[in-house]
Amino acid sequence: MSQVHICEVGPRDGLQNAHQLMPTEAKKAWIRALAAAGLKEIEVGSFVPPKLIPAMADTAYIARYAITLTGVKVVALAPNLKGFQRALEAGAHKVTFPVSASREHSLSNVRMTPEQMVEEVRKCADYPHPGVEIEGAVSTAFGCTMQGNVPEDDVVRIAAALAEFCDAVALADTVGYGNPSQVRRIFRRVKNEIGDKLEGAHFHNTRGLGLANALAAYEEGVRAFDSSLGGLGGCPFAPGASGNVITEDLAFMFESMGVSTGIDLDKLMVARKLMVEVLPQEQTYGHFSLAGLPKGFRAAP
Repeated sequence: MSQVHICEVGPRDGLQNAHQLMPTEAKKAWIRALAAAGLKEIEVGSFVPPKLIPAMADTAYIARYAITLTGVKVVALAPNLKGFQRALEAGAHKVTFPVSASREHSLSNVRMTPEQMVEEVRKCADYPHPGVEIEGAVSTAFGCTMQGNVPEDDVVRIAAALAEFCDAVALADTVGYGNPSQVRRIFRRVKNEIGDKLEGAHFHNTRGLGLANALAAYEEGVRAFDSSLGGLGGCPFAPGASGNVITEDLAFMFESMGVSTGIDLDKLMVARKLMVEVLPQEQTYGHFSLAGLPKGFRAAP
């Protein structure tokens, strides 16, 4: 049984900011390859208006396909009740709601203030959703390219509000402003406020601190992480928000520490190759993909 849980967000966060569209059949093949590599949770898309993010136009179809894959928890992002209803209709197992701690980013991203967005998620939690998990993700929790500093008190307040009715809460460094010291401090503060409801961490590698921040969160007890194959990703409504923590580097880090992720690194490289072939114009990142496994390496038992 894996000791760390990694959710692959490439099909959503990775593609929403890509310069080219990935064809639907290629998405299906990519998600199959990710599942074959041992990814047990995959964020397959977001239920947003296609005119805003064309790459997500086929999310319902992709979600319906992904739920046929054995052992995969299908995750989707939704910004409001309408999106939540569409996610339920498509059969998503878990729905994540982005609730920005930055007022400026919240207005840009979901056209609501943080307080209004909390209430929107509350409405979704009150809507019948048998067996479907709801996660409240506090985005821009470590800073914002629009607002700049985001007060830690705001992060704690929003996380506490979401914990009242969400199954789980995550903290997201949407624009890659966080550093390990800050990560430790804020995760500790939120954990003290909401306890085990705090489950996940979502980091971007904008300034090269993604792995360091993930390790800092791990040392604070976090065991669930989002990441994107090849470091694809970014928020279209947050200028300067570049790629996510790199799945293959994150998995290698933990496996080399003796912490099991349940991921087969060789098969993960097969999924990466497929992605790169379909998106040849996209900039991808990663050290593990260049260097490979060190001599004598053994994956965590």
